[in-house]
Amino acid sequence: MFGVRVALKNAAAARVIATRSAPSALVARRFYSEQPEETYEQFTNRYVKFFENVDDQFELQRGLNNCFAYDLVPDVAICEAALRAARRINDYATGARVFEALKIKVDKKSQYEDYLKALKPVKDELGIQTKEELGL
Repeated sequence: MFGVRVALKNAAAARVIATRSAPSALVARRFYSEQPEETYEQFTNRYVKFFENVDDQFELQRGLNNCFAYDLVPDVAICEAALRAARRINDYATGARVFEALKIKVDKKSQYEDYLKALKPVKDELGIQTKEELGL
């Protein structure tokens, strides 16, 4: 709006003159749109690596929240890595909640049953049960 220009007349005195500056043209540029989109395979690999390196409950739950926030259902490999991470840090409840999140995220009941079939060996190996199996 107002720029301040200082003009020195004498070495001892300064005079301040308020001048109106001309508005400059601003050009908005969106830098984020120049990045290539992440493919489903890259998404899956990124989260599998993330869950393989999880060391505490906070990181596990943060990763699950981020993963399930996308507009897609995570791959079986991601769910398996998350279940193994939950068991590794001894967090049974979060492991069981992975199945609850899948049940909410899928569109059809048959999709949820397909995930249960695909994850059955991991469930049995780690001893994690679903909410329905626990009777809750």
